[in-house]
Amino acid sequence: MASRNANMDSRVLVPLDESPQAWTALEHALEEHADADITVLTVIDPIEAGYSAEAMFPSGSEEWYESQKEAAAERSVRAQEVADEYGVDLSTAIELGQPARTVVEYATEHDVDQIVMGSHGRSGVTRILLGSVAESIVRRSPVPVTVVR
Repeated sequence: MASRNANMDSRVLVPLDESPQAWTALEHALEEHADADITVLTVIDPIEAGYSAEAMFPSGSEEWYESQKEAAAERSVRAQEVADEYGVDLSTAIELGQPARTVVEYATEHDVDQIVMGSHGRSGVTRILLGSVAESIVRRSPVPVTVVR
């Protein structure tokens, strides 16, 4: 099977959260796959609403979701600003769901050729309780995954 990384036809997916590793992964993708069609995917995890104090109030979950959408949109703008520094256009997408499952489904549905992601977005107890998103994606992905530290 021929590698398509150098092709304009290749599609690279970069899941992006606020972690430094995710932003390093974005820069790696921009350097290594500058000719690819790069999409930055932000996943809003509804389970996180259960961990926020605002979600306990009747309108809290709606407010939480709106604030998450706004933060994701701002992240998308920042991602394009980073891409501009590399002279690369990128697409952005925002999805609602469980992060690992949503990334794998997005990659499958959009004929992604490669996923480039940070080693982890969570740390400590949360990572142990919820499991590693990166590890789950590596196991379930139908395409190669580059994990950047």
